[in-house]
Amino acid sequence: MVRCFLIHTVCSVSALGAGESRLLYSRLFGPDEGIFSDRERGLNPEERRLVQKERIAVVARQVRSAVSLSREASARVLVETVPGEEALALQEADSGVVRLRAGDPFSEEMSALWLGVQSLGFTLVCEPHENLLLAEGTLRNLTRHCLEHLHMLGQGSEVLLRSNRVDALLSRLLPHGQLLFLNHRFAQALEKEVAAYMAK
Repeated sequence: MVRCFLIHTVCSVSALGAGESRLLYSRLFGPDEGIFSDRERGLNPEERRLVQKERIAVVARQVRSAVSLSREASARVLVETVPGEEALALQEADSGVVRLRAGDPFSEEMSALWLGVQSLGFTLVCEPHENLLLAEGTLRNLTRHCLEHLHMLGQGSEVLLRSNRVDALLSRLLPHGQLLFLNHRFAQALEKEVAAYMAK
C-alpha cells in the first residue's frame, strides 16, 4: 500500500534557504498505525496534524538530498524545458528509491520512490513489501498527468490552487493508496476518463 504522495521542490528556490524543500502538495493514505507510534496516538487532532506535517517534511528533505546527489553524480546539465515539452522533461527525469528506516520518520520501515523533474520532486512513500516496479510505473503515470494537465513546469504554476485536480488524479490512478495492475484496455479507459475530467 502507498502511504503518501508528495509534490515538492528539489532545487533551490529564492525564498528558501539552502537544503530546504517546499511542500506543494501531500496526500496521506491508509490507517495511522504506520505513521504514529503508540505514544503519539493519544495526541489531539491538531498535534497529530503537526506531527504528520513534520514527517512529510522530513521525507521531502531526504528526497531533495537524494536528487541532489544523483544530479551531482551524473554531472548532467539541467536544461529548463518550456511548457509543451513535458514528455521530454519526464524522459530526462532523475529517479530513485530512498529506504526510510523505522522511526525515521515513520514508526515502520518505508520506501520512498521519487522522480526529480526540473525543480519538482514527485514522491510515493510505500510499505516495504510493495511492488516497487509497479509503484514506479504508477509514479511516472501520475507525474505525466500532473505535468501535462496542470502545466507545472511553466512560470507561475498554480499547483497549490489545483489540489482538487491532483486529488481527482489520485482517486483514479491510486484509489485509497492501492497500486493498480492495469491491462491495456483498462489503462486506455482510465486515460480517457482522466483526460475528460482534466478538460473541464
